[in-house]
Amino acid sequence: MERDYLIAGLRVRMDTFGRTEALAQPYCALHGGEPDIHICSQQEYCRAHRPDAPLDELEYMGTSRDFYTQLLQHDGMALHASAILVDGRAWLFSADSGVGKSTHRALWQQVLGEDRVLIINDDKPALRRLDGQWYAYGTPWCGKEGLNRNLWAPVGGLCLLERGDTNAIAPYTADDLLFRLLRQTQPVQACDALNHLLTLMDTLTKEVPIWRLRCTPTPEAALLAYRHMTGKANE
Repeated sequence: MERDYLIAGLRVRMDTFGRTEALAQPYCALHGGEPDIHICSQQEYCRAHRPDAPLDELEYMGTSRDFYTQLLQHDGMALHASAILVDGRAWLFSADSGVGKSTHRALWQQVLGEDRVLIINDDKPALRRLDGQWYAYGTPWCGKEGLNRNLWAPVGGLCLLERGDTNAIAPYTADDLLFRLLRQTQPVQACDALNHLLTLMDTLTKEVPIWRLRCTPTPEAALLAYRHMTGKANE
């Protein structure tokens, strides 16, 4: 049965089950009006293409793909990142799998306190540009730990993480920034969708402060990032 959800400020109608349905419960909305995003049932597609794989996991991946693909039509995109809410703004940490974005997020909670650092989405927040401002949103598609909240906040900054033997942070100025961000988003195939995604990403790099953090998995790294990203480097 199709249900309506409010996700990333949009009415999303989807027929889902299992893990996706459970994680989407906080986003439930009254049924009504035309949806902004319509996600059809994934069951037949999943059975046809991967009959040997767990249906629940395939459906979760399929609904994620459909949501983020259609989100492009609303000036939005996915970003493989951990997004947290601190003092009214969203701060994002992105990295290749295994580098430690969730570890770094947990260190912010350790340094600042879990009551002050709220997880918006620990794996794939939605980013949208509305009236010249970028916002980060929680979504049901949030990685293996299922950490997300139905929250949204203006983006304060984005930090691209790299492993290091010492801690060092600086504005990201390398020429590969757009390519690096492209690796961390939902792949698209159609040329017009890819062009729109690249345009959005280029706008993001111009309007949102982006840092490169080479770090160790220590509280000192989180404190360094917090001070620089929030403009409190001298504290």
